[in-house]
Amino acid sequence: MSAVGLIVHLGRESAGVQARELADWLRGEGHDVWVPSGDAALEGLTGLAVPEDAAFAEGLDLVVTLGGDGSILRAVELIGTAGTPILGVDHGQLGYLTEVQPAEAAAAVARCLVGDHAIDERMLLDVTLEPGRGQSPQHFTVLNEVVVERSAEVNTIRIRVDIDGEFFTTYAADGLILATPTGSTAYAFSVRGPIIAPTHRAMLLTPVSPHMLFDRSMVFGPGTTLTLAVEGHRPATVSVDGRRITDVGDGAIIRCVAANQSARLVSFGDRRFHHVVKAKFGLNDR
Repeated sequence: MSAVGLIVHLGRESAGVQARELADWLRGEGHDVWVPSGDAALEGLTGLAVPEDAAFAEGLDLVVTLGGDGSILRAVELIGTAGTPILGVDHGQLGYLTEVQPAEAAAAVARCLVGDHAIDERMLLDVTLEPGRGQSPQHFTVLNEVVVERSAEVNTIRIRVDIDGEFFTTYAADGLILATPTGSTAYAFSVRGPIIAPTHRAMLLTPVSPHMLFDRSMVFGPGTTLTLAVEGHRPATVSVDGRRITDVGDGAIIRCVAANQSARLVSFGDRRFHHVVKAKFGLNDR
């Protein structure tokens, strides 16, 4: 008997339908099924609800996400550093991380439960946010990126960057993105950052609309510590994997290092990254 967690994209009706089908099938096979309490309440699965906290991953053998890349990001947030394998079922749109289509979901889950799969190890960031003003530090495990950017009320912000404790420069920009290779195809890609194959271990620093001569992305090794510090009176917003965390002001510090653990994404066969890029951008037709 195994324990399987289901995470559902609440904006996709098809995801909810399939979640209920998978839950019925898994329980019929004698497995335990856990669903985050918010998902369970909205999808008619209240009998399977578990708290959405650090205890979610305890004892789980597999997490199945029914949605797009955002659902996998949410799974990483719930799992933290537990290392539970994640199988992504594609109910999204432009997804790089989901592995199987809905019609293949039950067969894929069955293969996972007997060990007939591979694991893609994806680098994670260990991020510490020190808001200042007597507020306690916050810690995050990040798969895609951490973003420090201007709030709606201001034009540009100033962000000091230290590399391994040594001052590098202060950016005047709309924001800074610090991404993993997995995150290089997310927000950083939209501001013309480079694409990095997701099996690499590196950190990508990309400015957003910099108001300065130096406007290039930089790639750092996984042993680097990058520290971003907000300077001046203009407020900034901190977001993690697309989720807004808080507004911060002068003196706030965001410290980023490569996490010791990796996200473990289920894979079947040879899913070469450049094939995914070709498919997502229609490059086969050019």
